[in-house]
Amino acid sequence: MKRLLLENIGWKILSLALAVALWLAVVGEPRLATSISVPLEFRNVPAELEISSETPDSVHLEVTGTSSTLKASALSSVSVVLDLKQVVRPGERTFTVDAQTVVLPAGVKLVRAMPSQLRLRFEQRVTREVPVQVRFSAPPPDGYRIQRLEADPPRVRIIGPESRVGQIENAETDPVDLGAVVGERQFQVHAFVDDPRVRFAAEPTVTVKLLMEKVPSGEAR
Repeated sequence: MKRLLLENIGWKILSLALAVALWLAVVGEPRLATSISVPLEFRNVPAELEISSETPDSVHLEVTGTSSTLKASALSSVSVVLDLKQVVRPGERTFTVDAQTVVLPAGVKLVRAMPSQLRLRFEQRVTREVPVQVRFSAPPPDGYRIQRLEADPPRVRIIGPESRVGQIENAETDPVDLGAVVGERQFQVHAFVDDPRVRFAAEPTVTVKLLMEKVPSGEAR
């Protein structure tokens, strides 16, 4: 046994010294504090429910750690993850942002989050068709007017929280410039709804078909 302990004793002592030096370097490294903004993520989102309340894109965190653990590269994967598994019906739910919901690397501790709580409102997901309203950015050339105007499709399907979908009256197209249109023309434009919580069921591309005619002499356009 003694022979085994003394075998390569020099290397063993060197390894022990390096391990102790490394431990002292880590333990002796001063702890620092910093502030970071991290993304807000959701897990187990209910299949038939939608978040209808406004939610922040990011959460501000104050954290502590050593200089090596607080490097930007080490904190790049930090996020706040809210588990929505317990949300099964419409209504309001409050979530606390704490060590259980913040994903931090080893050696980094959460001091506080701002906001420290998030109250979310959940509503039933609904779909609805709304008419397409064509917008124009410039009038027809002098002496011309619109004889026929078609939007294809004339209606689009939208999806979102029930209350927000119910407030949408129509989907507006990107503006169509009539300034140089003197005959029959088609424009490919996108439709838009002014609510970030409402989306389209399919690609919101609309074909605007126009037929212009000359205004008869002496008739106001």
